Amino acid sequence: MNTHPRDILNLLSKLSVQRFANASLVWLSYYWSRMRGKSWHPAFPISISIEPTTSCNLRCPECPSGLRSFTRPIGMLEQEFFRSVIDDVSKKVLYLTFYFQGEPFLNPGFLEMVSYAAAKKMYTATSTNAHYLDDETAKRTVESGLDRLIISIDGTTQETYEQYRIGGKLEKVLEGARNIVKWKKNLNKTRPYVVFQFLVVKPNEHQTEEVKKLAREIGVDDVAFKTAQVYDYENGNTLIPENEKYSRYRKQDDGTFALKNKLLNHCWKLWHSCVITWDGTVVPCCFDKDADHKMGNLKELNFQSIWKNDAYQSFRRSLMKSRKEIDICKNCSEGTKVWAD
Repeated sequence: MNTHPRDILNLLSKLSVQRFANASLVWLSYYWSRMRGKSWHPAFPISISIEPTTSCNLRCPECPSGLRSFTRPIGMLEQEFFRSVIDDVSKKVLYLTFYFQGEPFLNPGFLEMVSYAAAKKMYTATSTNAHYLDDETAKRTVESGLDRLIISIDGTTQETYEQYRIGGKLEKVLEGARNIVKWKKNLNKTRPYVVFQFLVVKPNEHQTEEVKKLAREIGVDDVAFKTAQVYDYENGNTLIPENEKYSRYRKQDDGTFALKNKLLNHCWKLWHSCVITWDGTVVPCCFDKDADHKMGNLKELNFQSIWKNDAYQSFRRSLMKSRKEIDICKNCSEGTKVWAD
């Protein structure tokens, strides 16, 4: 992904002395831990993801929200709780992603939460299927201070788009993108930085060049190609693309498929980021979609207590000992994303 210098400068503008010092300590502790084979983490994460809701209007395959297959509670992030979390972490955390599972714009207080984090000078980002970006919501989104808006598009024709985004309408996505671009111009704003995210699967892999053209026509800032996580991949899957460049998996001589990622016994995510569910549970990363690995709950403890507790330290040590034995790591794509040229 060719991130525009303007967006990089915007991110860097959010760096305070405390955030820079924290990020430096994260980097140092990660590489120290890798070299020594021991877990040491004296800092806060650089980024966190927080979940506005688990609800979604679409029914995408390979997605717990779409499949309605969660084993954990479904609900909405509450504003008062959100503000307490941000007050706790904002001095050191630089990057805030409003996404884990679900469609963020279904939460009625979503944009107010964005504005609150933006007022703390955090870099804010979200990912959406763009079905709720009507004219008024697009205007409020631009006014909220959101820094990055990722729009999932996954097809340049309705026929292709709906093969993965089941229940979705491509024209709604394009209308939402146009609304955002229009209001950026009308309000003389450079933010949010708008990215078309194209999840490459077999039904749409022939449209990778078309989506770049479509993005230019609409005025979208960037295009990102993302590889798809497939749960049952060993014997092949109708979603795995033919072009291995866009796949998390490689075909073996016997016709079966294997994960490209070598799953070495270290993971940058466990040092620089974490995920908070809508109801306050802290989990190690975005691959723990059902929040099975609960590190603690922010409605009971503050963030630092959870981030440095025995459960988190034990998880990091287990990963550094044998990552392949951890269930959420077995289908992990860390380091295998493909970005647009």
